[in-house]
Amino acid sequence: MPILAFLRDNAPWLTAGVLLTFLSSFGQTYFISVFAGEIRGVFDLSHGQWGGIYSLGTTASALAMVWAGGLTDLFRVRVLAPIVLIAMMLACLAMALNPVWWLLPVVVFALRFTGQGMMSHLAVVAMARWFVASRGKALSVATLGNALGEAILPLTFASLLIAHDWRSLWIVASAIAILGVPFLLLLLRRERTPQSWAQSSQSLGMDGRHWTRGEALGHFLFWFMVPALLGPSAFNTAFFFHQVHIAEVKQVTHVELVAMFPLYTAISIGAMVTAGLMLDRLGTPRVLPFIQIPMVAAFLLFSVSEGPLLLLAGFVMLALTTGANSVVPNAFWAEFYGSAHMGRIKAMAAAIMVLGSAIGPGITGLAIDLGIGIEAQFVIIAGYFAFTTVMMMIGVARARPALAPTP
Repeated sequence: MPILAFLRDNAPWLTAGVLLTFLSSFGQTYFISVFAGEIRGVFDLSHGQWGGIYSLGTTASALAMVWAGGLTDLFRVRVLAPIVLIAMMLACLAMALNPVWWLLPVVVFALRFTGQGMMSHLAVVAMARWFVASRGKALSVATLGNALGEAILPLTFASLLIAHDWRSLWIVASAIAILGVPFLLLLLRRERTPQSWAQSSQSLGMDGRHWTRGEALGHFLFWFMVPALLGPSAFNTAFFFHQVHIAEVKQVTHVELVAMFPLYTAISIGAMVTAGLMLDRLGTPRVLPFIQIPMVAAFLLFSVSEGPLLLLAGFVMLALTTGANSVVPNAFWAEFYGSAHMGRIKAMAAAIMVLGSAIGPGITGLAIDLGIGIEAQFVIIAGYFAFTTVMMMIGVARARPALAPTP
């Protein structure tokens, strides 16, 4: 189907996906980290202490996702999403009103669980279920909301921080979250009948069947994918989490660093759309193993950069993987394991990714406190992504013969 006709015919459901991923921004690290300096200052926290609190709350949200993510197999998006948005509004208000440091793990848990966890999960599962032949395009379009949030919100709120109290800005965030409820209900007055239920034969996984979560966890490919699931979440999160510190190390202002985000977002959108088209044309097995190679270059560039030029080049490389990574792994679960139990399987994968986002800021913050510079850490991170690439190549090559031949 031509892309314009695809957008026109599926506008309500695609727009709902965009709205879900956009509103997930308030629980994403690129938004929360804008306030890192203010939070550390108000509560008198070191980099390691704030990273530890963030990791604790995020780890708890990962554990909660193992159970809560499976609710998408039982309830429609129009039922679950408003509940999650109300919880997100309360989480934003909690950040605005919290007076003590020891409640920060609870607040971080609520933000991460509702935003990075459930809102993102709802969008991905909905797109993968509602669309089969055009799954790659649907995931690409829906993920534009996250890219839009990443481009607009950090720069906007970092600029507002110059003249406004940080707590008042979290109240603004809570208002935006709750305003999403009526728009979402309007878009999903008639929720799309999932093609994966109506045409299950088109969404079977390996060996021509639908895999349960227990079966997927017992399959070798899942574990070959775990390092690749952890990596982008852990180290993208760590990079944006420490953006204030990185700006200091690279001798640029925080606003100057944040001003590079729109370029990063523009490149990631291009990579996302390209990856979606490649998925529909080539299939996941041919695309997946190579999507994290640009991360190797990105972190090496971040390590050696001494000015804005190489930082920008690093952002370009980072964006190539970020864009592709927002689409390709999400299609992977339906293609290799089938769609009948995808909510539960994807919930486990989401929990691993959320866990990665907990590990990244914690270990990098602790390393900074121990005197291991962020630039030295970037070299180690580049090596990690070389390892994940090899693991995906081996795992997919071994599992691919079990897939049905592409017609």
